[in-house]
Amino acid sequence: MTKLTSKVGIEWLQTLLSLSGQAIAVQEETVTDEAGISYWLVMEEAALSAEQIEQLIGPQGEVLDSIQYLANTTLNLGVPQSEQQAYTVELAGYRARRQDELRAIAAEAVEQVQAAQQEYEVASLSSAERRQMHNFLKVYEGLETFSRGKEPDRRLVVRPVTTENTENTDNTENT
Repeated sequence: MTKLTSKVGIEWLQTLLSLSGQAIAVQEETVTDEAGISYWLVMEEAALSAEQIEQLIGPQGEVLDSIQYLANTTLNLGVPQSEQQAYTVELAGYRARRQDELRAIAAEAVEQVQAAQQEYEVASLSSAERRQMHNFLKVYEGLETFSRGKEPDRRLVVRPVTTENTENTDNTENT
């Protein structure tokens, strides 16, 4: 990410927060993981009360997810797909903790599928979390993932790869 792109992300998030009555400093971090490089816009929590942090994260991270969705949509608007950046919005370590939880859920899914040789469904994930799970699980040979159902009951499915898996499944890109 160029400094210009980084600066635009920081300024965009600070402006959004300011418009909502929150004067919060934002820093950026570059993170490399299974999905490649992503840019984290980290809100400084020092000047926030526990209640403000709770409100900005929201139940099950819903408010933070919404802010992140807006950031990715807005900051990549008009940018060719090959040049688009992935932004993660972080506050109070929520995203880092949730990634650890998702890795544990992924490990459990792998264990269940390998032991039973049957599908394993993971419910209650946001589309961003399903995308992360697809990335976490793509390193396992002999397993495949896809999403099934419609929001708000869309689920991630992990199953062994077999020649029988020819049913029409939803595209994992639209997690």
